[in-house]
Amino acid sequence: MECFHTPHYYILSSSSILFSTLFISHNLIHRELLLDQFFFSTIQISSNLFKMSGEAPVDDSQHEHTFDSADAGASTTYPMQCSALRKNGFVVIKNRPCKIVDMSTSKTGKHGHAKVHLVAIDIFTQKKLEELCPSTHNMDVPNVSRIEYQLLDITDDDFLSLMSEGGDLKDDVKLPDGEVGQKIRALFDSEKDTNVIVLTAMGEQLAIDGKEAPKSG
Repeated sequence: MECFHTPHYYILSSSSILFSTLFISHNLIHRELLLDQFFFSTIQISSNLFKMSGEAPVDDSQHEHTFDSADAGASTTYPMQCSALRKNGFVVIKNRPCKIVDMSTSKTGKHGHAKVHLVAIDIFTQKKLEELCPSTHNMDVPNVSRIEYQLLDITDDDFLSLMSEGGDLKDDVKLPDGEVGQKIRALFDSEKDTNVIVLTAMGEQLAIDGKEAPKSG
């Protein structure tokens, strides 16, 4: 009798396993569908909250663009074609801001490109620098500012205390050596209202002149 029941026992066991497997699979699929619905509902709620607040999600690319624009606006130089440079203008030679004191153009042969020979003076060190550049190539030109300040004081370590026309204070300019420094010192010691002209370019600055302030009417 046992030999007849054994096959049925295996058949029933196999059926039970198959049924259990199908039941578990069904439950897993049902759980995944519930999770998908929950995730979709969460997205809809977040979207509605942004619409209600009138604010859009932060876009990182917009911040990157803002930073790029700020960096570009703060650039200390800009490019200019060599042939467009002019005497008494400014140019960068050997990474130094210079004023052009002489320039000439020449050709280097029948098929050669025109060359521009520049002679310039470093606006901070007064050192003479030269450059030979193809006329069609670009060179950097420094952004140079020349601002007049009112002199308030000269510190013990020879720094100038300055005030701009708008009332902003500036105390990081050193009293220069040589005649300019002596002139500023003499005006200050004589208790005259004194203005100081500060030249700024490529992260450097220098007091280039001092003069008695005009009398207010």
